Amino acid sequence: MLADFHLHSHFSGDCESRMESMIERGIEKGLSIMCFTEHLDLDYPYESPDFSLDIPAYFDYYQKMKEQYQRKISLLFGVELGLQPHVIHICNDFVNKYPFDFVIGSSHVINGVDPYYPDYFSNRSEESAYEEYFTFLLKNLEVFQNFDVYGHIDYVVRYGPNTNQFYSYDKYRDIIDLILRKLIKMGKGIELNTGGFKYGLGHPNPHEDIIKRYRELGGEIITIGSDAHKPEHIAYDFHKVFPILKACGFHYYTIYKNRSPEFIKI
Repeated sequence: MLADFHLHSHFSGDCESRMESMIERGIEKGLSIMCFTEHLDLDYPYESPDFSLDIPAYFDYYQKMKEQYQRKISLLFGVELGLQPHVIHICNDFVNKYPFDFVIGSSHVINGVDPYYPDYFSNRSEESAYEEYFTFLLKNLEVFQNFDVYGHIDYVVRYGPNTNQFYSYDKYRDIIDLILRKLIKMGKGIELNTGGFKYGLGHPNPHEDIIKRYRELGGEIITIGSDAHKPEHIAYDFHKVFPILKACGFHYYTIYKNRSPEFIKI
């Protein structure tokens, strides 16, 4: 695996790692392409971390790094948008304003609460919390299309009281299938996010069964990302990726340049 398409640096509010240190580690790992996808979560309901993004500073710094490392690695310019229906118009203007290579749409805040925090799961069942997450994700898809892939579709299970102990694709099949069919109809992709392994789930985000179902339904676009916030997590467990992709029916993975997909045979 030569490309990591979900990476953060010190421009993301929850990351302290300098972009240089991330790049140097990517080179050590043998990557040929790294796409930084810094966080922008508008109207994030907590004071910290700050998920606003200083895009002019980010872009300027990225360009310096791209020139500095041009003989060693290809660097691409991306963003991870935290989507909520009431900020969609601002997200759309933002994406159109800057020359991104790649845009991830993600659901981090659900009805004003981030599942990262235990409050999201208070006074209700884990199952209802997961169902709310997927329902809200579908609402985002109904109002926003200016992204390339949807990130870590089952992000919520990373933080559930029992994480993925009682979670499965089959349990939420109806709503997940609606999400996947909608993405395919929109011509959008998903990612295989190896952060799930880092969080101890034993599976990527989304689960292999969801990746397989996306392919069965006709989905063709899948990017690979570690969701790394530290150098040691770059290309995390990438040795597991090709076997998973092949088992799910894929014979290629996807990279993006100038918002256009390219398909790489595996």
